Amino acid sequence: MWLCVGPLALAQERPAGAGASSVLQEQGDAVERFTLSNGMTLLVGVNRRAPTAVHMVWLRVGSIDEVDGTSGVAHVVEHMMFKGTPSLAPGEYSKRIAALGGRDNAFTSRDATAYHQQIPASRLREVMELEADRFARNTWADDEFKREIEVIKEERRQRVDDSPRNQLYEMARAAMFTASPYRRPIIGWMNDLDAMTAQDVREFYQRWYVPANAAVVVAGDVDVQQVRQWAEQYYGAIPARALPARKPRLEPPQSGPRRIEHRARSSQPYVSLMFKVPQLDGQALEQSTLAPGPGRDALALTVLAGVLDGHSAARLDRALVQGDKRIALSAGAFNGLYGRGPQVFVLDGVPAEGTTAEQLMDALREQVARVAREGVSEVELARVKTQWMASQTYKRDALFSQANEMGSNWLQGFPIQADRLIVQHLRAITAQDVQSVAQRYFGDEQMTQAVLVPQAGSANAPRRGRPDRGDTPIRDH
Repeated sequence: MWLCVGPLALAQERPAGAGASSVLQEQGDAVERFTLSNGMTLLVGVNRRAPTAVHMVWLRVGSIDEVDGTSGVAHVVEHMMFKGTPSLAPGEYSKRIAALGGRDNAFTSRDATAYHQQIPASRLREVMELEADRFARNTWADDEFKREIEVIKEERRQRVDDSPRNQLYEMARAAMFTASPYRRPIIGWMNDLDAMTAQDVREFYQRWYVPANAAVVVAGDVDVQQVRQWAEQYYGAIPARALPARKPRLEPPQSGPRRIEHRARSSQPYVSLMFKVPQLDGQALEQSTLAPGPGRDALALTVLAGVLDGHSAARLDRALVQGDKRIALSAGAFNGLYGRGPQVFVLDGVPAEGTTAEQLMDALREQVARVAREGVSEVELARVKTQWMASQTYKRDALFSQANEMGSNWLQGFPIQADRLIVQHLRAITAQDVQSVAQRYFGDEQMTQAVLVPQAGSANAPRRGRPDRGDTPIRDH
């Protein structure tokens, strides 16, 4: 999962009702939260380091909100949001942003859709007016949709159909989840894209693009009260509408291991072990001390992933990749800390020559079993926490990262001081916590095995970096 947590400027939050604000301040930076008259949220982070600003609109809608038969429609709506309003021709939005000296983009994930612009702070008002216009009045002709859906199909071919590993993950998630919408790919099944209509897209837009389901995020060299005035002028004028009820779609317990094999033209085999794990939620974060339970386990699992992976001295690299007797060309671990749906811990790797997929899977599990038996050292624990703190601190140097974290915290329903609280609770994770989760979450009952089996023929060239494990937001344009 995309991990958007870090030490923004945070302090205690005051309750925020309609028109009220929550103010947080630390070391001269501030984050304020308002609720506009139509129910839309406004988050403003002040940063005087440069005369620039990042403006984002977050919507609590992603592929998790789709239904069978229209998978991928959240992502299609994102594309169509660039296709015009009654006052903007298709493609004109981005041209206007560029003319203001800015750049823009958007992304769709399982949990959210977000639109963002980085601009000179002096042009913020124009950007807010443009974005509010397309939020409320997005419109386009059917022919525009027919052209764009072909673009999206080609995007799917490049992202998934031409990548055996990404095909594997798509199939693995479909096998892993039964009821959860996380079983569907963000970009959608090709058959659903083939059958999608312009009306499907319009209905999804009308259903979910309502003020109460959105947050405007502004970070940069701005005046808070001026931003609030512009937000009420442009966004607050959008009529309020009821937010559709969301039905619970809880994943039933898994009662045994699942396995898939994907046979494809590939130059290398590849293995992935996926385990269902708990997630962090806002209620857990607000505890002064994180009590034993799912929230504490989620943080301990994140630390475990750091012990296993993340640097050259991590356990998987030392035990499986380094040395003359290595059994893997690469090996990794990843934990989904939070999200609107069920989370997953992944162990993966590429077997070395002479090593079978089964041998590598056994070796990956043995490294977790070793932690379960012997625990981890205080040195390992301190290294992971130090790396975490450093990475979150460095994020503050990027204005976009600050805005992204503000939006992500809102999306998850976290308290506005979530970044500080996550770091605080992470510091309290002990070696015993890490050993305990290694003992409890890696049995066969919660596991899905996925194996890429190379086939004879023209092999696809291996791609750099890790495969898309299925949660990477789709960025476009």
